[in-house]
Amino acid sequence: MARGPDRMPKRAALLVLAAAATATVATNPGFLIRVSQKGLDYACQQFVVLLQKELEVIHIPDYSGSFKVKHLGKGHYSFHSIAMFRFQLPNPQISLLPGVGPSLSVSDINMRIRGKWKAKKNILKGSGTFDLSIEGASISAKLKLGRDPTSGRITVACTSCSNHINRVRVHISDSKLGWLIQLFHKKIERSLRDTMSSKICKVLSDSVSSRLQPYIRTLPVTAKIDAVAGIDYHLVAPPTVTAESLDGQLKGEFFSLTHRSPPPFAPPEIAFPPHHDRMVYLGISDYFFNTAGLVYQEAGVLNLTLKDSMMPKGSKFHLTTKFLGSLLPGVAKMFPDKKVQILVSVSSPPHLTTRPTGLALAPTLEAQFFAVLPNATLAPLFVLGVSVNAFMEVGAKSNRLVGELQVERLLLELRHSDVGPFPVKLLQGLMNYIVPAVVLPKINEKLQRGIPLPMPHRVQLFNLLLQSHQQPCHVGTVSTQEREGT
Repeated sequence: MARGPDRMPKRAALLVLAAAATATVATNPGFLIRVSQKGLDYACQQFVVLLQKELEVIHIPDYSGSFKVKHLGKGHYSFHSIAMFRFQLPNPQISLLPGVGPSLSVSDINMRIRGKWKAKKNILKGSGTFDLSIEGASISAKLKLGRDPTSGRITVACTSCSNHINRVRVHISDSKLGWLIQLFHKKIERSLRDTMSSKICKVLSDSVSSRLQPYIRTLPVTAKIDAVAGIDYHLVAPPTVTAESLDGQLKGEFFSLTHRSPPPFAPPEIAFPPHHDRMVYLGISDYFFNTAGLVYQEAGVLNLTLKDSMMPKGSKFHLTTKFLGSLLPGVAKMFPDKKVQILVSVSSPPHLTTRPTGLALAPTLEAQFFAVLPNATLAPLFVLGVSVNAFMEVGAKSNRLVGELQVERLLLELRHSDVGPFPVKLLQGLMNYIVPAVVLPKINEKLQRGIPLPMPHRVQLFNLLLQSHQQPCHVGTVSTQEREGT
């Protein structure tokens, strides 16, 4: 897979670190995130790449002082134009401190610094270059993950940082006064070591506050779906940190954009499987999907008007009074040679239940048949109750959940008739054709537009594996990296 020059590792690492900081204690979530050690290891490697770039441009101030040599007296020296030209962080590791957060450590750090020096003793002057090598250095830092109680967003801070430098070696270029500086190189080495030691932790802490924190704030706490609904993805509590993983619990609830009210049911418990071979796991309970059905049904948008022009080309079924008259002669007599419209609507919010094969649902539909009069008004014919056994396969494309609805069985009931009583089974063949041929393609077209997952800017998921489990439920497992140019 192709990558951008620097952007992929940085953003993928920030994604994993950001996704890590989510959880609740008292309330079950509708949406659960788990970051495994494998995901943290990947994040650690890539975050250190970002940190190394910051440290490579670290500013090292000029350093000057005086010296005194027996029999020769006092002189002055200075080191200037100091710059890093090599910085290696070869062994990064990340571990978890239960109840706290990630702990980052890097050992065997090697740095090379170059600069210029000059010295003066009475009328004697000298100058040249120097090389400074720092060997066997190490960094250790602890991150605290939390939740902003006002916005429900992730927070991250560097709570402690320490570093150690084993050896500093200075090599002075040849000069008539270079030997003088070599006499007190230990003092110079100690001073430069102290300078570098104080700056390393500052760079790390600044990177967390100025880069990681603003980036993870791009994780959405709400996502607008359309003109009707949005999704609440805010954190309901600070992170849960164990020795093996970081768990985060999101609200995971659809809400109406015009009138928000809590659903009359609570989310069930979500449990993850024991294996941790993927970077990131997403658990999505049926509560998440059922809040969607509730919002859209209450908004009155779960309906579809069917016309004869929507019937597939070459169909033997037609939405006309002439065709219905072949089944129900009274329709053709009352409204000869008229078009027919069917208004299909959902009688109550569809309830989805997680099964090993997918999401099962049994919605009750209402199909109202009308004859279209010459003045475009609708004359009611009859109303059918349609009980449906269906299931929805949930999939994923990039950073969106998509679905496909399939119907297994339709049961019809005559609820009202303006054309007299008739055996409802006469319309079974028509409805068995219309629902899969006309209704389902319209529904699946909308389901394929997908639901956005809570991802930071310019990050996409790939290599996704979705599994479905009964309650306690775990619906999706994914690995997380970024595609080039996203």
